[in-house]
Amino acid sequence: MQARITQRRSFRGHAARLATLAFPVAALFAASGAGAQDVVQVGGDSHKVLFENAQVRMLMVHIKPGEKVPMHSHPANVSYYLSDGKLRIRFADGKTVDKEPKSGTAGWSDAVTHAVENIGTTDFTQVQVELKSAAPAK
Repeated sequence: MQARITQRRSFRGHAARLATLAFPVAALFAASGAGAQDVVQVGGDSHKVLFENAQVRMLMVHIKPGEKVPMHSHPANVSYYLSDGKLRIRFADGKTVDKEPKSGTAGWSDAVTHAVENIGTTDFTQVQVELKSAAPAK
């Protein structure tokens, strides 16, 4: 009987310590942008799903001049640019970078959390293929 009481107290102690740690860990993830939403959820006006299966999701991206796409996350992805663009990218840590993709080129991106603004004077369009998982070996 004494062993059973000790186990309960021990479990309660662990549960209390875990609960105490849960809030700071959640705050850290939120501050780092790890909790950022899917781009289709927050940027539905600019990002449309063209195709999706278990391995990839293909998006058509169309951002008008002055349009902003709120903070969101992408897994690793490949983009093919259908137009020239002038974009301001703001990362979860607050850093910003301006990029000028060129029509007819492609680019790779590791997983990222960012917000995007079209700071150019023309519409920006791209096809973006997000990788969900490795294809099964045959």
